[in-house]
Amino acid sequence: MSDDWALATRLVHEGGMRSQFGETSEAMFLTQGFVYKTAEEAAARFAGEAEGFVYSRYGNPTVAMFESRMAALEGAEACRATSSGMSAVTAALTAALKAGDHIVAAAALFGGCRYVVETYLPRFGVEATLVDGTDLAAWEAAVKPNTKAFFMESPTNPTLALVDIAGVAGIRDARAPEALVVVDNVFATALWQSPLKLGADLVVYSATKHIDGQGRCLGGAILGREEWIKDNLDIILRQTGPAMSPFNAWVLLKSLETLPLRIRAQTETAARLADALATHDAVKRVIYPGRDDHPQAELARRQMTGGSTLLAFSIAGGREEAFRVSNALRLIKLSNNLGDAKSLLTHPATTTHKNLAPEARLALGIDDGLLRLSVGLEDADDLIADLTQALDQARSGGRLAGE
Repeated sequence: MSDDWALATRLVHEGGMRSQFGETSEAMFLTQGFVYKTAEEAAARFAGEAEGFVYSRYGNPTVAMFESRMAALEGAEACRATSSGMSAVTAALTAALKAGDHIVAAAALFGGCRYVVETYLPRFGVEATLVDGTDLAAWEAAVKPNTKAFFMESPTNPTLALVDIAGVAGIRDARAPEALVVVDNVFATALWQSPLKLGADLVVYSATKHIDGQGRCLGGAILGREEWIKDNLDIILRQTGPAMSPFNAWVLLKSLETLPLRIRAQTETAARLADALATHDAVKRVIYPGRDDHPQAELARRQMTGGSTLLAFSIAGGREEAFRVSNALRLIKLSNNLGDAKSLLTHPATTTHKNLAPEARLALGIDDGLLRLSVGLEDADDLIADLTQALDQARSGGRLAGE
């Protein structure tokens, strides 16, 4: 594969592994195991002395093609695929930490990620400290002699707050040089943000989101230095078994071919929707990294090359009016997923972040009127019209669709 090729080209061709039939589309190897020509060949593969696959929990040709293409997308030395985004997060942090270690994480995390940091890892002797991710002084103050990992989402779910990744990496270099900086890059996507170039050690994804992009299957990915992955992560993945299925790998592999086209179109539409929402009197605030009124607009311009396919907005009337807006939508669907070709709206306080105490949600900026919108591939004017009529209807107290 030529290093001179642009990213869009590499996402169509990278990692191709054709069989003897010379197929155009990548093959799907739905197999659990592999056959060896001789006992000596089997022994050599298991000893790591010969190339080849031994078991699909360890590796699979279709999964390997997906991993190669993901590494090209991220600009990483290596990638390992997992069964879901949460298995990617859990495996990465488990490989980085052991009993007696300490992790510093941004408090603004997806509920499952926060559970892993705040509840799951401490069960096995890992100390955790949650900080305001937007405050570099808080990251620095939380560092201890046994700090071995920093973990963050940027932008965060669902308020699209940003963490200064290079700033946290600088704190790592100065205060905890053996620690790993782990970044969940789902909301930005690899198209608009490159954490490894900003100093991160590992990048994790829920491939379920934009990488699939059409709401079909689950998947996860962990990317970073090849040596660290081989020495630390591979044993965790092989022995605990969060393997990606070959079928899901094939779906995700094909999705990567269109990822730049999809993300650019969705981001352009998201920017238009954010501007339209900002003018409506039922909307209290709009949060979008591509707007100048984002609280961290300067950091967004410095750290990201595009806004996001997601935005958040608060309804002035709180939960009741947020529900009325949600129920009045005709085109946009209600779902807790994101990164789909279909535009999806969710009310975080009662869905994705419902397990947080009310005061914890408010501290993160998740008020009862907050709605998170994942922008799809529909026509922008249709989406603006749908949001406008829903906001107008909710504000007027009129009858809703289906009432």
